[in-house]
Amino acid sequence: MWTDPLLQGLFWSAATIGFYAAARQLFRRLPRWWASPLLVTPLLLLVLALCLHERYSGYIQCTHWLILMLGPATVAFAVPIYEQRAVIRRQWPVLLVGVFAGSVIAMGTAWILADALGLSASMRMSLLPRSVSTPFAMTVSGDLGGSPELTAMFVVLTGLIGASLGQGLLQFLPLRTAVARGALFGMGAHGVGVATANRIGREEGSIAGLVMILAGLGNVLAAPALAYLLRRYA
Repeated sequence: MWTDPLLQGLFWSAATIGFYAAARQLFRRLPRWWASPLLVTPLLLLVLALCLHERYSGYIQCTHWLILMLGPATVAFAVPIYEQRAVIRRQWPVLLVGVFAGSVIAMGTAWILADALGLSASMRMSLLPRSVSTPFAMTVSGDLGGSPELTAMFVVLTGLIGASLGQGLLQFLPLRTAVARGALFGMGAHGVGVATANRIGREEGSIAGLVMILAGLGNVLAAPALAYLLRRYA
């Protein structure tokens, strides 16, 4: 049975979806960053792969269709943008400046960190879009010459750490409006941050989702120009 590609694909797809569903139930009962489905699911899959002596190449070949689903997910981001069009009209200067500044700081710090650690060019390009939601980040990483799969891992780690730190920062930063609090999570922790912001308040969650999407779209549109500049001057 284990040598049949079809059965292998069904097994690993079912394991991935099943572990994620179980992790979501755990997170609902225990809403802590270390119980996030984005952390628990990969760890469970890693343990299972080690027990079955499965390589990453074999796993990803069986579950590649799940990655392809990120395409429709990216298109679906147009829905919340349309729903929040009134907020965009009112707050567009603040949102524009915030998204631009956040993207520049995120990419700049990633580049400085990669340079300080002496990482390879491919690793640097994979690390740059770490502060953008996964569908957008993988697209940007591919355009820059990085590894989309590696970028996805960096995105998950950034989201988990950012959401955890963001809750602590709210106790010290004088963020009095829902726009400021939501933008903090949407720009700093993308998808995980949106989930965290929704637990704080409905408006915070809406703003976080909107900022996450605008940052993703901005980075995707800027990726070709950024790739040209990096290849020319890096």
